Amino acid sequence: MAKRTAEGEPIIIKKYANRRLYNTDTSSYITLDDLAKMVRENIDFNVLDAKSGDDITHTILTQIIVEEESHGTHMLPVSFLRDLISMYGNSMQTMMPSYLEASMANLHRNREQIQSAFARGIEANPLAKMAEANFKMMQNAAEAFIPAASKSPKSEQSDDLAEMRAQMADMQKKLDEMSK
Repeated sequence: MAKRTAEGEPIIIKKYANRRLYNTDTSSYITLDDLAKMVRENIDFNVLDAKSGDDITHTILTQIIVEEESHGTHMLPVSFLRDLISMYGNSMQTMMPSYLEASMANLHRNREQIQSAFARGIEANPLAKMAEANFKMMQNAAEAFIPAASKSPKSEQSDDLAEMRAQMADMQKKLDEMSK
């Protein structure tokens, strides 16, 4: 969908008075959904007002967030939105952009660490260890309340563990797909 004319240069998107967006790189009209896809694909772009030449990227990105939020699944809690709005006009307003950027960078690092843990293998994954501990706890509880459960063969236990590992691998695959 979007190509780059020169490495490192953002793609220029022009917004016309009729609210149409024009990708100067591909010489085609695009939608806000196309811009959202470009963001998800880490394609850098700037949106310019076609008449004045003003950079309106911030406004368009905010508009994309509003559109995404209106589709039903809300990422931004009402309390967060209220807090954010309350910051406008007070002394905290100047600090908020850098704070939010740092928080988002930290979130990305945490996400990368979790994905890295999944990539290293299920044994090294803290979530897998928690799932295994929960499984063992439930198994011990079952053995305490149902004596026959304590006589299950080792092969059944290893099958259950293998099934849990497969489920964790499926979860990792879904997380990877969602982060793309």
